[in-house]
Amino acid sequence: MTRERRPAVYIMASKRNGTLYVGVTTNLPQRAWQHREGVADGFSKRYACKTLVWHESHEMMEAAILREKQIKAGSRAKKLALIETMNPDWLDLFEQIAHS
Repeated sequence: MTRERRPAVYIMASKRNGTLYVGVTTNLPQRAWQHREGVADGFSKRYACKTLVWHESHEMMEAAILREKQIKAGSRAKKLALIETMNPDWLDLFEQIAHS
């Protein structure tokens, strides 16, 4: 299984400490690109969540979905802590995953 096709949970942000969107996908580079380009209607487009600030790969989609639900159910402070641990400068991680 290639990295692109691995289930992943991810967080998109509108800006540092801005609006957050938590999602799950089997193709993170493609999905992050869709958010960046605003090609899919919905929450992330409405609130301009275009910056990939956190992601986590999983072996199985079931595990990724459970993790997504856990993160969504958590507080905003917990989401911010996840981002700050992996990406303290809130860099856009899209280029990192797009070329891996």
